Amino acid sequence: MIREIDSYYLNKQEPNKSCLLALRQLILDQDAQLHETVKYGMPCFCYRNKMFCYLWIDKKTDEPYILMVEGKHLAHPKLEAGNRTRMKILRVDPTIDLPIKTIISILNQALGLYKNGTVKIK
Repeated sequence: MIREIDSYYLNKQEPNKSCLLALRQLILDQDAQLHETVKYGMPCFCYRNKMFCYLWIDKKTDEPYILMVEGKHLAHPKLEAGNRTRMKILRVDPTIDLPIKTIISILNQALGLYKNGTVKIK
């Protein structure tokens, strides 16, 4: 039986499917304490059981993005707050190579918030 989280990815069309799967692996590779679950019907990545980031597809552009839960603490020119007060997103174009250095930089900056106590972990 296919897990709910796996079916989320498998039901996407290319090039979004490959892009999301690559992003999934990039996120999980950043720390052994990151794990994946489903919240609100989308993949959610948690650090020590605290929400860290989500993967989603923009309904208007049909392109993936990484939603950083504690984005308000992150300063990076590629992150967009939009009308959000807490979260920021990193848009990803699935038709070109992933900006791996940028993604890893943002993920590690965010992980630092959890590790240094800026984001309280129960």
